[in-house]
Amino acid sequence: MKTIGMIALGLLAAGGLQAQAPKADSSATKADTAVRIRGIEITAAPSDQVAVKPMQLLTLPTTASLTTKQARQTVNLVDTEDAVKYMPSVMMRKRNNGDTQTVMGTRIWGIGGSARSLIFADGVPLSTLIGNNNTFASPKWGLVAPVEIARIDMMNGPYSAAYAGNSMGAVMEITTRLPEHFEGSINQVYAVQSHKLYGTSNTFNTMQTSGSLGDRFGKLAVWVSGNYQDSHSQPLGYVTAGTFPAGTTGGFGDVNKLGAAANILGATGLLHTHMTNGKVKAAYDITPTIRAAYTFGLWRNDASSAVQSYLTTAAGAPTFAGQAGFASGYYNMDQQQTSHSVTVRSDTRKDWDFEFAGAYFHFDKDRQTVPTTSAAADTTYGTPGRVSIAAGTGWYTADAKGAWHKGGLGAAHAVSFGTHTEFYQLKNASWNTPDWRAGTLTTVATEGDGKTRAQALWAQDSWQIGGRLRATFGARYETWRAFDGFNQNDATQVTQPTVNASRFSPKLVLDWAVAPRWTLTLSTGQAFRFPTASELYQLVTTGTTFTSPAPNLKPENVLAGELRIQRRFGQGQAQVAFFGQDVRDAIISQFLPLVPNSTTLFSYLSNVDHIRAGGIELLAVHNRVFIQGLQVNGYVTWLDARTVALTGQPSATVPASAAIGKFLPNIPTWRAGFTTTYRPTGELAFSVAGRYSSMLYTTLDNAALKNPNVYQGFTGWFVMDARANYTRQRFGVSLGIDNLSNRKYFLFHPFPQRTVVVDVRFTF
Repeated sequence: MKTIGMIALGLLAAGGLQAQAPKADSSATKADTAVRIRGIEITAAPSDQVAVKPMQLLTLPTTASLTTKQARQTVNLVDTEDAVKYMPSVMMRKRNNGDTQTVMGTRIWGIGGSARSLIFADGVPLSTLIGNNNTFASPKWGLVAPVEIARIDMMNGPYSAAYAGNSMGAVMEITTRLPEHFEGSINQVYAVQSHKLYGTSNTFNTMQTSGSLGDRFGKLAVWVSGNYQDSHSQPLGYVTAGTFPAGTTGGFGDVNKLGAAANILGATGLLHTHMTNGKVKAAYDITPTIRAAYTFGLWRNDASSAVQSYLTTAAGAPTFAGQAGFASGYYNMDQQQTSHSVTVRSDTRKDWDFEFAGAYFHFDKDRQTVPTTSAAADTTYGTPGRVSIAAGTGWYTADAKGAWHKGGLGAAHAVSFGTHTEFYQLKNASWNTPDWRAGTLTTVATEGDGKTRAQALWAQDSWQIGGRLRATFGARYETWRAFDGFNQNDATQVTQPTVNASRFSPKLVLDWAVAPRWTLTLSTGQAFRFPTASELYQLVTTGTTFTSPAPNLKPENVLAGELRIQRRFGQGQAQVAFFGQDVRDAIISQFLPLVPNSTTLFSYLSNVDHIRAGGIELLAVHNRVFIQGLQVNGYVTWLDARTVALTGQPSATVPASAAIGKFLPNIPTWRAGFTTTYRPTGELAFSVAGRYSSMLYTTLDNAALKNPNVYQGFTGWFVMDARANYTRQRFGVSLGIDNLSNRKYFLFHPFPQRTVVVDVRFTF
């Protein structure tokens, strides 16, 4: 640790050769400049973008920002989540274009914990706090089209009282655009992936068309946007077996991550999706300083998953050989989700400001149909099947905020306060059907329903002490209730108990301008993440593994801290952050008896008694490396996250002690990224970027991974992307390549190989 600290400080001191702080500029027409306001670093918005809202300035101590211009020049932007994949210490688990299960990993928490970060668009949550996983609880990125994005800001850690304990990982705020005059855009994207692995060798294409139209009519601004994507994915899974089925040939001999035989019999999850996103936004200026806005969003997904068998019979005909994996990997999905949001905000530049944001999200349709058996002699399926229905799932949230800052946002004393309420309802039933093609429902196979409700009061006081120190003190009080929990497994039905909890969490941020170019920020805060409905009530059977509901989970109790040192230079900036979290009752899967004193263990989401994580993050940016127009920025993050105490068992075959001192699952030790951009003219930009993650463990006991770069393994990986972008007046065209070196790697699923992306756009 001492050696790493010396390296970190050495890199910081050397940052004058590697970094640049964006220069302060009062002009709103210059892109990518920054000013310093009370320890909050903001990026001034170009004339076609949106500035940071007053309440966000007061409540979100931003540690990283990105403008749409930066994203357009440096990232092959197909889906909205692509825009943030090079932000510091961020890892986006995007398996394919149009992925509905993209989860954001942060510098402490991994890609399996969607509820350990908060993502907003214009103050309205995209985070799906109905669960904490990388499946149906993934953020609703599809509610924001790439063409809408103006800027993105992020805070690492739970250091603002304005946000719930889910901010233990990070808070991301996406700001979208509204028109000031008549304008529109048309954008066409094509992506072609060449994929070759095992017995699959093919190209998988994505076509995306998006458009927008907006105008201002006096006090009223209206914006309409739409996005349609037709995508084909590489295989997302494989059918594996310890031995090859008798009477067949083909397939590929292989082993799993633990070194046991796992022969590859065929590919599954060949997704073909038709995805549509439509949005209408209307904003009305009640007064010159108060704006009300309404947004309606519609998202539809019509998807089908195909399979490919590598097996053949003695006669040479393709066959499923009766392997159930081919059946579970073949399904049809019909989804429709709608959202409504209302906001009222002020921007007085005087003593008082306020903000209200209310949102409602509903699963109108959510139906997945799948057969349960595969033929032994050919590639057909049996008639019986399952139909999973999540329609009726939904939530609403409401936030009311106020701020007093005498004289305006630059006041020496600023007090902000607010209330929050949320309600989440999970409807999650799987039905038996005698004919999966018709989808007729008969009896319930499994069901896990439930509701959660939370309310909060918070306040914080930001106080300028002298000319160099600003202290922000805050606190949040939350009450939480989980109720109406119900589980069914075939004929067995259980009504789960109602549970309640209340918690108080203090916050403190000290921002000290040590010298004209040196800034030191010390942040600490406590946070409580309350269990989600799916963690409490979801009942899942995956193959031979039965996951039981956990209706008595306690909230995760997080004590977090960070020391950040920043140095600005004539052409850049460098930063080192020492961060850590001490967590009690972390919710992680363990093995426990289904009933007391039983010797049979089942997988439960349970409270791990005590875990501890600490690390170092180095950041640097330089806007003129050797020649004018060449910019380099990057980060390196090291993390040591381990289990300190455990009551349960990390697996059914090892004692609890096997996890003590071991690394936490699904979190890499090392993570890094860089972006190099050359702008020879104002119209042309060339970028090369790279991302790295070390190998990660998937179990609490760190079961030896003898072969991590296989299906269901999590290997270390390094990928590079390249992009050339040309923009002239109203026309733009880009040519890019993702995974430039054609790296073949697995993060449980096989990830995309080399992909060429072409982007043509026109604005008017």
